Amino acid sequence: MLKIAFHPAYIHPVRDGHRFPMEKYELIPAQLLYEGVVEKRNFYTPDLGKKEDILLAHDEQYVNAIFDLTLDPKMIRRIGFPLSRALVDRERYLVDGTIKGCLFARKHGVAFNVAGGTHHAGSNYGEGFCLFNDQAIASCYLLKNNLASRILIIDLDVHQGNGTAEIFKNTSSVFTLSMHGAKNYPFIKEISDLDVALPDDTENEEYLFLLKKTLEDVFQKFRPDFVFYQAGVDVLESDKLGRLKLTAAGCSERDKLVFNFCFNEDIPVQVSMGGGYSVHIKDIVNAHVATFKTAIEIFSIS
Repeated sequence: MLKIAFHPAYIHPVRDGHRFPMEKYELIPAQLLYEGVVEKRNFYTPDLGKKEDILLAHDEQYVNAIFDLTLDPKMIRRIGFPLSRALVDRERYLVDGTIKGCLFARKHGVAFNVAGGTHHAGSNYGEGFCLFNDQAIASCYLLKNNLASRILIIDLDVHQGNGTAEIFKNTSSVFTLSMHGAKNYPFIKEISDLDVALPDDTENEEYLFLLKKTLEDVFQKFRPDFVFYQAGVDVLESDKLGRLKLTAAGCSERDKLVFNFCFNEDIPVQVSMGGGYSVHIKDIVNAHVATFKTAIEIFSIS
């Protein structure tokens, strides 16, 4: 059965009283249910992520400052959200949603977190609206509990997964792949195991050609036994921050490539939704919903 992490805390308005871009986290499950793509039984409610799990990927001093709400004001500004107990709890729910998603993916092939993909959070810092790195923490959890030994993180958000790259820069058991806009945020980038930096205005054909070739090489050489997929939809031409020119169909083909590689190699995959900043919220939600549809079709799961 397809399992999807969702918690009401995902929607918490944390900046200037506005819900956007948090609004999509309420609309994605609603649209999935409205279209009959999934049923209520497919959703699970995560618990607050455990501090001991978060410490697998993050520095203790940094984590303590977040839990105690004593984080330095400069770091709070770097993160972009005012620090509050509600925000910290939201991030902890994200973390547990992704960890539990890994366990469901090992049983059913694929599992989703409606939110997550907080890839700008590094070992001892947060930035870009990310406090804790959910997929990095979950990767460490799998390794610690001997549930995986060769983890591939596929980050296709338009922004480089700099925090993920920093956390795993000396970890041979985790391969970090980031395909992102070369001139986009963050402007000072970390070094992933493989970075595919794209010029502005990259369109479907070039993007999909590069992605297919990259995935072929990485899967053949690294041979992962677990995959994390950061499926940001800010690659869309409608995105006001992305600067690429993928159509909705191109974005779906991107997802199809990733899921087909995982399915054909019998490798479980956990999916976190990442970014999306199109002018019209319907474009964001429809693109994310299409990712769910593609996974359900390929993995023949309901």
